[in-house]
Order: sequence, then C-alpha cells, then structure tokens
Amino acid sequence: MNELIKIIKDTIQPNFLNIKTSIQTYDREALCCGSPCWRWAYHALHSADKWFINPFVYREPAFHEDGMDNPDNPTNVVLTDEQLLEYLAYIENKTFDYLDSLTDEMLYEKPGKCPYTRMELVLRQYRHLSFHTGMLNGQTAISTGQFPMWISETDEYVDDGIFYGRYRKGIIM
Repeated sequence: MNELIKIIKDTIQPNFLNIKTSIQTYDREALCCGSPCWRWAYHALHSADKWFINPFVYREPAFHEDGMDNPDNPTNVVLTDEQLLEYLAYIENKTFDYLDSLTDEMLYEKPGKCPYTRMELVLRQYRHLSFHTGMLNGQTAISTGQFPMWISETDEYVDDGIFYGRYRKGIIM
C-alpha cells in the first residue's frame, strides 16, 4: 500500500489550487521586491516544475529564457496569466504522473544525480510553493483589501478565482 504517496497527492493538490487562485486574483504588474508579481508566480511554478521531481535531471520549458526563473534578472519573455495557468496545469499533470510511478519506499531514495531524497524534494516544494502563494496573496490583500481564497483540502475549492470570505465549503457567506 502506498499510504505516503496517497497523502502527498491529497495534500499537494490544494497547493496547486491555491497558486491558481493567486494568479486569478493578483495584479500581475504590481511590484513585489522590485519585480512584477507575474515574475514571482513564474518563479514559484518553475521551481515546482524543476525541483519537485529532480532538479539535476531537468529540461527547461520551451518558452524559458536563461535566468528567467530569478525575478531579479531581466528577461525578454513576458508570460500572460493564461500561459502561467497552462504551465501550472502541465506541472500538475507531470507531478501526479510522477507520483503515480512511485512507491512509498522510493520516497527514501535519492533520484539520479540528486543529493536529496524524493521526500526532501517534495517537502521543499510544499514550503516553496506555499511561501510564494502567500507572498502573492499578501500583495493582493494590500492592493484590494481582500485576501484570495485559501484552502487546506481540495473539496473546499471553488474554481472561480474568488476572494476568501465569499465561499467556504460551498456555503455562500
């Protein structure tokens, strides 16, 4: 039985849903630490794409420009929110396909050329994705006075990019 894998799948889904809501509600051009918020969204997504599975055996997405994952670096590429959401969908599918290929025992192993166990990589991305989602939501809260919906469990999610307080567990407030 792959109980740990099931728990990871059940708990990573809300992280993906929360950053999706962030992208649906933020001001993409608002500056956060000197860079537009869309760059921070890309940074978080790129990290999840690269570091969730194995950052040492990784192929950059076709639209990626060298250094683009660092919001402090200038880039010629400007991604729309639609492109960011498409990239997120790609990352979700890739991540769940990867998790479906694992057993609980494999979480204690280090993938090829990687100094970290699979479990360490998973936990690092939980932290990183949640941190940047909160950062984006903080910017949104400051500029709008509303906090984007945040969920802990997938069945609480309403897919309309709304702000927290309008819906909770399917109940209009």
